[in-house]
Parts: sequence; structure tokens; C-alpha cells
Amino acid sequence: MHTPSSHCYRCGMQDRESFPTEGAAACPLADQPGTALASLVKVQAQQWSAGAEQAQMLSREVSAEVPVAMVFNGISHAVMMASPRDLVEFGIGFAISEGIVESSGDCRDVESQTHGAGTPDASCSVQMEIASRHFVRLKDQRRTLAGRTGCGVCGIDSIQALDLHPEQVPSPAWRDTFGVDAINAAFSALSAKQALNARSGSLHAAGWARPDGSLVHVLEDVGRHNALDKLIGRLALERQLGTPGFVVMTSRTSYELVRKCARVGIYALCTISAPTSLALQLADEAGMQLWGFCRPPSAVRYV
Repeated sequence: MHTPSSHCYRCGMQDRESFPTEGAAACPLADQPGTALASLVKVQAQQWSAGAEQAQMLSREVSAEVPVAMVFNGISHAVMMASPRDLVEFGIGFAISEGIVESSGDCRDVESQTHGAGTPDASCSVQMEIASRHFVRLKDQRRTLAGRTGCGVCGIDSIQALDLHPEQVPSPAWRDTFGVDAINAAFSALSAKQALNARSGSLHAAGWARPDGSLVHVLEDVGRHNALDKLIGRLALERQLGTPGFVVMTSRTSYELVRKCARVGIYALCTISAPTSLALQLADEAGMQLWGFCRPPSAVRYV
């Protein structure tokens, strides 16, 4: 039995090396940072080149990927494979984007925990209390997700359980002035803000940009929908959901990304790769703008 340790992930101090040193300002939302799981793991690898008789030994950093349980009112609802950082944002964003709650104010006593740190069975959980009416809704969904890195619908027990009819997203006042210039500006700044991906090369990023393209937040995860949930959680915690802006992502546009954006009223989703047909269908029904192949200096608008 491993004793869990609790951590605050709201201030960005997720990794041991990121915690403040003695005398530095501590996170105002946490008592003690505890022992978090590292987001990157050092491994030894061999680099082979054509024609070489021997490999070059290298030390590499790879992204950590661990089970993260979403626990509501003491009951585990979902287990997602994710990067062990920004877990408070992850939990709140997941609860909002999945329609379990309506806002961050519906989530009380949110706490992330690490279990079995330093062992092969290390895992995390995000625990929160939600109101009775939300908990009843959660149980009525009859879902137990067993999420994997690239899957957003694992655990759905019937085709009828898929929610393919998104809310209508209001058209913002800045709609007519929004276009490729703002998208190019956001994507041009995105790479420099992907600190973990720069070291490992295996994480997706979800960013929030203002209508002029200035990039405000960037959250990373091994799963694209996890990264978006973390971004939604960050926006909710900082009371920025519903403010002018759009989402940029380093992934293809799959239907669940559109569904999550529509649920929280995000008007424009811009990704580095292409959308699927179902993503286009949902975006059109929601009244969203969907952009793909966002690679400066150009981007493709689909709807």
C-alpha cells in the first residue's frame, strides 16, 4: 500500500525541479507541494546512422505517461492516460468539457494526489466534490471511461450514448475580423511555449489566443484531448471561459475536440493538421469556425 501525497498544480510548479527553493515565494493555492511525479523521464538510447558499424549511446528524455483517475464524490468515474502535470486543471477541465458540471465553481475541494511515487505502479488521481444534482447526472451517463492516449470515447457502452449534437456557439463580435493573420501569429509563438515537448518531442499542446493572435496560455499532454481539458480547466480557474479568444492545437481535429470546445462556447478551433469528417459535421452544426493545416504563412478554413 502506497501512501498518497497531495499536490497543487494550479501555479505551474508540477515537477520537483520546479518547486520554489527556500526563501522563494510558494504557490498561494497550496500548503506544501509534496513529491510530484516527474513529467519527463531520462532513458538511454542508441542512435544508428546509415553505414555505421556502431551506434552512438545517447541519454534522452521521454514524456511520462501515467494513469490519472477522475474521482467525483469518492467514486472513480474515469481513468485517463496522461502527463502527470496540471492535474487540477485537468480534472476541472474534464468535468466541464464532459458536461459533468457547468463551471469551476461547481467543483469543491479539488485535490490531486500521487500514488506510489518512485515505483513502476505510480499513478495519480484528481479528487473533487460536486453537488448532488451533478452527481446524479454523472451516474445517469452510465459511463466508465478507460481512456487511452489517443482515444476520447473509450468506455461508451452503445452508439446511442455518443453525444453528437453539440450546443450552438454564439458568434462573437470579433468574428468578421478574425482570420489567417491572427492564426499565424498564435502558431508562430506556440513552439517556444512547448517547454516539455522541446525536450521530449512527444507531447501535444493546446493554446489559448486572443483574437489578435497573442498567445496567453499553453498546456501540454501526451493526449490531445487531455491537453484541451487542461486548457479549459486553466481558463475556468482564471475566469477566462467566455472571454474573446480561440484555441490552437498541435494535432489533427477530431470530433471530441470540437465537442469539448462547443460545450464551453469556444467559437474557433485551429489545428496543425486536418479535421475528420465528423469533426466538420459537429463544427458546422455548432456554428464554429474550424481551421486546419495551420502552418504559417497559411491555414485552411473548413467551416
